[in-house]
Amino acid sequence: MDDALFIAVDLGAGSGRVFLCALGPEDLLLEEVRRFYYPPRQCAGYLRWDFAAILSEVKTGLCTAGKRARELGRRVASVGVASWGVDYGFVDATGRLLEDPICYRDSRTQSVMDQVLARVPKQELFDRTGVQFMPFNTLFQLFADARDERLPREADKLLLVPDLVNLSLTGRAVSEYTNATTTQMINSANRTWDTELLDRLDLPVKLMPEVISAGDVVGPLRPEFGLDDVQVVAPATHDTGSAVVGTPLEEGWAFISSGTWSLVGVERDSVLIDSRVFAHNFTNEGGAFGTVRFLKNVMGLWVLECCRNEWRERAVVCDYEKLLAGLREIDGYPALIFPDDARFFKPASMLVALAEQLSETNQRMPDDPVTMTKVILDSLAFRYASVVRTIESLTGQRIRGVQIVGGGSRNDYLNQMTANATNLPVTAGPVEATVIGNILVQAIAAGRFSSLAEGRRYVASEVKARKFTPCVSGALTAAMDRYDQIEQRYVN
Repeated sequence: MDDALFIAVDLGAGSGRVFLCALGPEDLLLEEVRRFYYPPRQCAGYLRWDFAAILSEVKTGLCTAGKRARELGRRVASVGVASWGVDYGFVDATGRLLEDPICYRDSRTQSVMDQVLARVPKQELFDRTGVQFMPFNTLFQLFADARDERLPREADKLLLVPDLVNLSLTGRAVSEYTNATTTQMINSANRTWDTELLDRLDLPVKLMPEVISAGDVVGPLRPEFGLDDVQVVAPATHDTGSAVVGTPLEEGWAFISSGTWSLVGVERDSVLIDSRVFAHNFTNEGGAFGTVRFLKNVMGLWVLECCRNEWRERAVVCDYEKLLAGLREIDGYPALIFPDDARFFKPASMLVALAEQLSETNQRMPDDPVTMTKVILDSLAFRYASVVRTIESLTGQRIRGVQIVGGGSRNDYLNQMTANATNLPVTAGPVEATVIGNILVQAIAAGRFSSLAEGRRYVASEVKARKFTPCVSGALTAAMDRYDQIEQRYVN
């Protein structure tokens, strides 16, 4: 099995990639064979994903991977698909997608959470699911569809995005557990759909598919995808779930999956549901092989990317590397923001939203992109530190270090600021943790590794991570105190 190849399909909220991978004794192969983009677009009254385009690109990627495998003279053992969470589509009894999935950033869920909580008290909903309250959770999206009488009559199953892809690859309609937990419709005690909760909200239980586990075989890949005798295996189909699998965590360390969103948390072997966790709005999401991702969503690099898009439209130079290089020329902490302000979720203008918050806290809006970039990244690091301190308080576990993975782990300025703000050592990498976690689950299913721990030891030996040592100064401490005051003003 050491010479077998695995294919990882990695779908982010707007772009996707297909990798051909191997996990040989001296051969961690991560070859990107296809990259593609699919920004959501307005269609039929909603912000939607073009699923046909996504699936077409996946098929092209699989065919390309198959061709590359033949060039290498090696066989492909399996395929795994992971994506962002919460979004879904309805299929009929034949497996036909009835309409394109609506994007979680669509505005249809405004005010929906209050309507749900009028039927099921907030504390009870948390006690049942252990999941944090985000207005775009599948539960609230589905309630909005039912309220507006938008549930298609022909609907036979509700499938999350990776499950829709797996249906197209195999013909089997199932939902993988780690992603299903992000819906806020899985009962944390029995690890399946909370049918009583759905009934109380008049949501259609009959639409919920069978729940399988990470590592289960979904089925054989259909021949039209250009590969013979290949199984489709469910990884942790939520991309953060896969990223955590692919993180060679040390004992007592926290993780940050850094990208458009930042997911800050620790891995546990059981859920943590109590009044304090509820008050701080943390989540218990399913992990692979019986683990639990205890974490909090932080707005992440979305804020900076939105600013860059606006600067680009104004013909302002905003090259990412140039912005980061310019940070070294700025002394001190010109201003700070609370990154998780709800107004940053989908603003008409991120720059206007930032200016509003800065004005509210009696701070001046920077007039150049480099300074604004520093404000955002410094504030993110302080937010990470705040979340890490809260994790220590909630779990009673002392955090010994932080491992940052994902695309954001390339940002050495943010990595160093995170070390400084947390006063903890930081390890950055692997960048491709989601892909690595995807193929690790496939490899464990195939017998290449006997356990997750063994697989992670292999990753640690093959991936060269970068180390950052904390450097704390009086200026940093004063800035953190300022940040804490700002956070207290806005935190829920």
